[in-house]
Amino acid sequence: MPAPMPAVPNRRGQVSDAEWRQRVDLAAAYRLVALFGWDDLVFTHISARVAGPGGEHTGGFLINPYGFMFEEITASSLVKVDAQGNKLDDSPFDVNPAGFTIHSAVHEARHDAACVLHVHSLNGIAVSAQKAGVLPLSQQSIFVLSSLGYHDYEGVALRDDEKPRLVADLGERNFLMLRNHGLLTVGRSVPDAFLSMYLFETVCTIQVRALAGGTELVAVDPRIIATAQQQAAAVTKGLGSSLTWPGLLRRLDRRNPGYDS
Repeated sequence: MPAPMPAVPNRRGQVSDAEWRQRVDLAAAYRLVALFGWDDLVFTHISARVAGPGGEHTGGFLINPYGFMFEEITASSLVKVDAQGNKLDDSPFDVNPAGFTIHSAVHEARHDAACVLHVHSLNGIAVSAQKAGVLPLSQQSIFVLSSLGYHDYEGVALRDDEKPRLVADLGERNFLMLRNHGLLTVGRSVPDAFLSMYLFETVCTIQVRALAGGTELVAVDPRIIATAQQQAAAVTKGLGSSLTWPGLLRRLDRRNPGYDS
């Protein structure tokens, strides 16, 4: 007999409307990561700042309960912690200490980063092990290369003394390649971080396939990469991730509903 899911009390009436909306988007992002095949059992994380009733920052953030598969996460099961990793609610679930180290470092340093998304995707790790890193091989790559940093591998992220180096390597960028480890994106919202990760993983997948072809490759002109942000704004009509997020939620509602409980 399979192990039953742990009982999760519904928190809908126990948190502010702003926090509930953040919980729903974050739970959806977890399930979408599973749907796209970027999850690594229970071993990566997405976190989101907790907003107060007026949208103000409360000092806490939401992260996954350790041991839940990503396709099982709900808005109510997410755990709220402070900057020191202390639980701010009565959740019976623990959080992954490695996840807390990475995410707390970024949230402390980047007040614009409402969401931090980290995955161990196969293609992402493959490219992270390539010395040249991300190559300008695709239209998608120009958007990543225009805001990309690299962080060298230091082992499983458990030590606080790694935080300053990770933060410095990210800087003000939105994409961070963790060498020999995986991918990380930040965004002003959960949908922003998810769309960035979609681009990042797509770029890595294209690169792995292009290099596997064994023929000479054509690189994108650096002058095109320099204007990538303006091109992105034009393509999305300035709407960014809000153009894609409603459709992603509809897809999730068809394939794996229940994230908003």
